[in-house]
Amino acid sequence: MNVMSKIENSCIIDDDPISVYGIKRTMKKVNFSKTVVVYNNGQDAINGVKAMVAAGEIIPSVIFLDLNMPVMDGWEFLEDFMKIPNANTDNVTIFIISSSVNPEDIIRARSYKFVNNYIVKPVESNDLIQLLADYKSS
Repeated sequence: MNVMSKIENSCIIDDDPISVYGIKRTMKKVNFSKTVVVYNNGQDAINGVKAMVAAGEIIPSVIFLDLNMPVMDGWEFLEDFMKIPNANTDNVTIFIISSSVNPEDIIRARSYKFVNNYIVKPVESNDLIQLLADYKSS
């Protein structure tokens, strides 16, 4: 199924190259977004978003965030992301992608206002099609 892409920029923050490859491939298959930026940890992503804001660029409207990463994990990213000045984070939707099925992680993730959903890896085409449908209706 090829859904018309509504999303300009998206971002994947994940340290697992196999997972990133799979998500990018699935995103391409369903025409999820026009551009995809990839960061290997939360710190690189925070630095990247800050650089985009400083340059007056539009930050990704959708972020796929892994929780367990070196340097800065997904939880730390969420805390720092909320504090980026002038980033217009209200227009960003974050989807947690994790291999963790721990109910505490799911509840904690949903406590953040801009976390829209929690997806247990691997991310499938149907997951992205549903996310696109939900995104378009919001």
